[in-house]
Amino acid sequence: MSEKRRDNKNRIFRTGESQRKDGKYAYKYINNLGKIQFVYAWKLVPTDRTPNGKKDDISLREKIVQIEKDLNDNINPIGGQMTVKELYERHIKYKSNVRLGTNTVRRHLMKTLEQDKLGGLSIDKVKVSDAKDWVLRMKEKGYAYGTIKNYRRSLLACFYTAVREDYVRKNPFSFDFSTVIEDTTIKKQALTKEQEESLLTFIRKDTVYKKYHDDIVVLLGTGLRISELCGLTLNDIDFENRLINIDHQLLACGKKYIAPPKTKNGIRQYL
Repeated sequence: MSEKRRDNKNRIFRTGESQRKDGKYAYKYINNLGKIQFVYAWKLVPTDRTPNGKKDDISLREKIVQIEKDLNDNINPIGGQMTVKELYERHIKYKSNVRLGTNTVRRHLMKTLEQDKLGGLSIDKVKVSDAKDWVLRMKEKGYAYGTIKNYRRSLLACFYTAVREDYVRKNPFSFDFSTVIEDTTIKKQALTKEQEESLLTFIRKDTVYKKYHDDIVVLLGTGLRISELCGLTLNDIDFENRLINIDHQLLACGKKYIAPPKTKNGIRQYL
């Protein structure tokens, strides 16, 4: 019967465990792709002390528990090593049928990830605290609440993809956003009748703004978006039946272009 292998404290090693000459422990295993992998730790069990001058970390056997769970859950070890930026690139690659404005927002988020340390983290290393810290950094940099919320929603969707693909087990962006930063957006208030009349009186008399009087009247009477108003043509107005048809808008994103409303509900008529 072969002699059992032991560490320098006379503890018996389990299968795959060993100890190097410098005292560091190692574990050898085969990942889900059939490749040999090694993990290392200065402690064999949680109660061991980390040697002086060495970086503290979880013990080897704690790491082995995580590895075995990943193997049993068929977590993809290669996918988990891609960065957050690479995950976002992969995510939007398969959702390419979007509007020009959406592509612009995507470029802005991509640039943000390139400039922030979150973008360079491996997705299997991103924790909820990392995601929350990113939200706070965005706020400190002056990003608006709505922008941060939209970016976080995009990254939440990215990590859902990563979970479905077995790259990671949990979604670090799945947290209550309102507990991290407060919504400081000033809510819009509709003008009163008196305020509307005061505004129109001013516009009628002002030499600069009076040319916009009719536009303002239409906006106040219909609640059209500015892009919808700018896209109006005579063909969209039925003077006989007193109708305004809305089925397109004029947008600008580097260049001006006509686009349909964002949703089907955006196609409507006003009396």
